[in-house]
Parts: sequence; C-alpha cells; structure tokens
Amino acid sequence: MQTIDEGHVKAALDMGAEGIVFPLVRTAAEAERCVSLVTYPPAGTRGWGPFVAHSRYGTSLAGYANEVGPQVTCCLLIETPEAVENIESILDVPGVDLVVIAQFDLSTALGVFGQFDSPVFLDAVDTIERAAIARGMPLCAAALTPEQTALLIAKGYRVFAHGFDVLMLKNQIAGFRTWT
Repeated sequence: MQTIDEGHVKAALDMGAEGIVFPLVRTAAEAERCVSLVTYPPAGTRGWGPFVAHSRYGTSLAGYANEVGPQVTCCLLIETPEAVENIESILDVPGVDLVVIAQFDLSTALGVFGQFDSPVFLDAVDTIERAAIARGMPLCAAALTPEQTALLIAKGYRVFAHGFDVLMLKNQIAGFRTWT
C-alpha cells in the first residue's frame, strides 16, 4: 500500500512548490491527511520551514505562512476503485482544491487497461464527474487533442493535461529523424 509521505511533501513545499499532487488517495481520511500536510496549524500539520520558498514568492520569511501558505494547492489523483466508491466523501473534505482522473491508472485498477470506452471505466468516470460537478470541484484529465479538450470542457472540466513530457520528447525526436 502506498503511503502519503510527509517528508516528501514538506521538502517540496519548503522549496517553493505551488501545490502537491497526491497519488492513490482512496478514502476521505487519506484526503484529510493530504490537506493537513499542505495547511499550516491550527487547521493543518504543515511544518514551517520556507527558507527557500519565501524567496521564490518575494515575501519575508515571516510573511510566507500568511501570504503564500493559504494558496498552496491540494490535488488528488483518483485512480482506484476504492476512490471511486468513496468519491463523495473524498470531495467533501474541506481544502481539496482539484481532482484528477488518472485515466491509465484507473483503467488498469478496474481491469480494463487503456480501454477508455469500456462500460466499467465509463461508469467510474461518470461517478467521479457527477460528484465533482455537484460540489463545484475542479476536474482535470488528459486531453491530447482539441476534440478531447472540447468534449471535456462541455462536461465541466476546468484543468487539462495537454501532453506528457516523455511522449512529446519522443515525438520530437522521431520528427528529427525524418530530416536525414
């Protein structure tokens, strides 16, 4: 079982990360832990140590917690059947800012790897979408074409992954090979 690693979260935030994307969140309790790790006390458990981060944001060392701290994004990847089953309680956790439907991971966990037209996958996505839209929760998914982007916008998505760095690099290299 994957764990939510406080040390990794703290290090990233102390270096100036604008937010944290938490993978494999399955329950509301795990979502609460994620929110707690990006939130300063008394509402959360985030440690104070922005010795680099304050410079990135141009704040004073003492001012970082109040000026930048509340703006840190808590993003959850929805990628397991358990997360789909618990999606309403997960999304009801105050402080969750964004959910990403991790298509490949979710389809794999559902036993239909890459079959994005499979009824079991489509039902899971519909469950997530209905819960998020009902709560005004921003949704994110991969949209690799203008048509996919338009479809997701029409469904209520507000954040998009328009590519994956390793695939873009691979395509660029393939293009260079045609020059010779």
